[in-house]
Amino acid sequence: QVQLVESGGGLVQAGGSLRLSCAASVSFSSLNTMGWYRQAPGKQRELVAAMIRGGTTDYGDSVKGRFTISRDNANTIYLQMNSLRVEDTAVYYCNAKTRIGSFLYWGQGTQVTVSS
Repeated sequence: QVQLVESGGGLVQAGGSLRLSCAASVSFSSLNTMGWYRQAPGKQRELVAAMIRGGTTDYGDSVKGRFTISRDNANTIYLQMNSLRVEDTAVYYCNAKTRIGSFLYWGQGTQVTVSS
């Protein structure tokens, strides 16, 4: 079982920045991937950014050049969100997939609201 605890969401004006954090209850050595997804009302959950074991990153098309995923040396990933747009408003979920068994876990979600 992997617990994921997110923090950093909130309300920001368009053009502003926020940084989200996600702390896993296990070290990165136990995981294949960690990343961020988001879900806006009435829309499907979509990839925002992911970090694959070894350091490779992947971004959703709508956030490329504005968002950056990073990690520390222990068990936390970050999502730096710059130049936020109203359409970035969503609940942001952290997820992680384990190395053994490829089990997928989700955090509880954190609300990001961007006002015009």
